[in-house]
Amino acid sequence: MNKNHCSHIKSTFVLGSTSIVAKAICLELAKNHNCKRFHLISRSPIHNQELINKLENTYNAYVTQEKVDLIDSSKIQNLNKPKVDNFDLYLITAGSLGNPELARESPLEALEITASNYSGIIPWMTSIASEERLSEKGMLWVFSSVAADKGRPSNYHYGAAKAALTIFCEGLSLRCEGKPFSVRIIKAGYITSPMTKGRAPKMLCVNAMSVAKNLLKKPHRRGIEYVPWWWVLIMSVIKVIPNFITSKL
Repeated sequence: MNKNHCSHIKSTFVLGSTSIVAKAICLELAKNHNCKRFHLISRSPIHNQELINKLENTYNAYVTQEKVDLIDSSKIQNLNKPKVDNFDLYLITAGSLGNPELARESPLEALEITASNYSGIIPWMTSIASEERLSEKGMLWVFSSVAADKGRPSNYHYGAAKAALTIFCEGLSLRCEGKPFSVRIIKAGYITSPMTKGRAPKMLCVNAMSVAKNLLKKPHRRGIEYVPWWWVLIMSVIKVIPNFITSKL
């Protein structure tokens, strides 16, 4: 791999830093691309500690962290934009499948799934996407999901939230046309993690580190892409499957 592709990424902001893929991207940036500054945001900072230790002790990076609950930050009374400093890469990997079965009966669970995957993220992206920042070099990578492509009875709250996130980011990406700042929307398939354990076929799951390495090969890509690439083929088929078949999935 040509390491010069990402040599300019010296600082990284991560919303959802306890996710498997966020950790893999941070470690790959520190190990092979000499990124020395990380700001980690999550609901459970204690789960960042192993990552922080490795970034600081192995790769001599400077790491700060912040505790944020996206469910709280999505409440309408919290209208103040969160403070976001300047970073080369803004990485949004926050999200949760929640309890799809409970969400069918509980409005609270349904709204919490929406908040953790979409509405709670909006204040942060609004702060990131200032006119001043978009006029300068920088990158925003947002992890969406292939679940956004078509409704399924098993997880339609999650899919709807990811679909909303995708449309929001697509509009933001178009706003950045002709600007040095780029927006990358990553429609991820199954990545081996606690969230997919027992819920996804093993043959369709990929390792988070392989995802990180592939993304960093072309860090300046814009717009929507599927990860791994072959999900575009799978979803092109799924999208044309009649609904009476989809209802069984």
